Amino acid sequence: MTIVYTFIRYIYSKEIFYISYCFMQIFSLIYIAQYSGFWNILNVWKDLSLTFASLSALAFAVNFFQGKYIPQMKNYKQLLFYTLLINIVILSSFYHYMLFEYLPYTIIYGILFTSIVFNLKNSFKPTLTYVFGWSLFCFILFIFDFKTYYEQQGFMDLVLLVFAIEAILFTISVSYKYSDLKQEKKEYENMLLQQSKLAKSGEMIANITHQFRQPLNNLSYILINLKKKFTKNELEKEYFEKKISQANEQIEFLSKTINDFKEFYQPSKKREQFLVKDVILNVKTIFEEDLKKHNIALNIDFKTNEDVKIFGIKNELAQVFLAILSNSRDVLKNIENPEIKIEISASSAEVSILISNNGPKVDEKDINKLFNPYFSTKEQGSGLGLFLSKQIIEESFKGKIEVSNTNERVYFSLIIEKDIN
Repeated sequence: MTIVYTFIRYIYSKEIFYISYCFMQIFSLIYIAQYSGFWNILNVWKDLSLTFASLSALAFAVNFFQGKYIPQMKNYKQLLFYTLLINIVILSSFYHYMLFEYLPYTIIYGILFTSIVFNLKNSFKPTLTYVFGWSLFCFILFIFDFKTYYEQQGFMDLVLLVFAIEAILFTISVSYKYSDLKQEKKEYENMLLQQSKLAKSGEMIANITHQFRQPLNNLSYILINLKKKFTKNELEKEYFEKKISQANEQIEFLSKTINDFKEFYQPSKKREQFLVKDVILNVKTIFEEDLKKHNIALNIDFKTNEDVKIFGIKNELAQVFLAILSNSRDVLKNIENPEIKIEISASSAEVSILISNNGPKVDEKDINKLFNPYFSTKEQGSGLGLFLSKQIIEESFKGKIEVSNTNERVYFSLIIEKDIN
């Protein structure tokens, strides 16, 4: 079962320590079959299986090892301290081997014990679980002189029992390791998400410039008109209040634009209830000038109540919309009457968001690759936008995202669980 478990883990994760442990277990199983004496097999095969099991154990331990292989020693006290610890590792490993007489497990125990003593300031739960489990077990057996008693009673060889114990310790250790890998993967995806945002910062700054130009021009005209009226002593209260109101409208627009951009770039991880409409309008503010520059129409159609809500990370959903809109913009640059349409509908349980464009169809052979990391149909594309979008929809919103072609349009379909609170 451990062999099957580790092999399946390797298929999904491609981590070397899984496949090396799998091979160690396979060769150990061959060793057990020969050791049992039920089959008349030449000793050379027993020696070969032990050798390959030991090499696989070495590969596993090295790949499972965490931290630094050689600690930094700044003074003689540290040198003496680590020398003492290494002696403890050697003695513990030696007794481990004397107890069980099976080299592969001793190799793993010794190397991972070294990982712990060389990196005392860090907390490595997978390694600590494995090493502490073996150390405690060996210590108990040593105190009670268990091996002598075990052999005197004529029980089966201790090495056969230890295979089961090791498999238990390994399973517990790997569960911690798997959690660590998932956390590392999540942190890596968050880093990619921020890098993807920063990669578009040039475009976003250009959009901010366009967004600000017209309101600033309007404010300039308002001030010029007020100055003319004041100079001619024709500034009436009603006219003055009207112009002040117009100026406040322009200032509020500028303030909202700043808030929209700030919210988009803030690496928030706060899960909250929010309106789908708010995110769409936020992205529209950010992207509107870019679409106008390419004469692309953006139409938003609510086929449900505009106050429909979902639960998740608001600015991550904005990142998804922006990635899809960016892709749509790129394929619509040379299209007559280019249009992007966002349709929002909802059932009692789900919110469906269709983002479509009237650009060229996606090649059928590429549809299943669009969400793969670093795959792009564009010459200058990074291949991260849609990959991150899929991760966000599936992990942050527990939904799904798909792409499809029709005769006239390309559709990106987002299905997200509706918030009913």
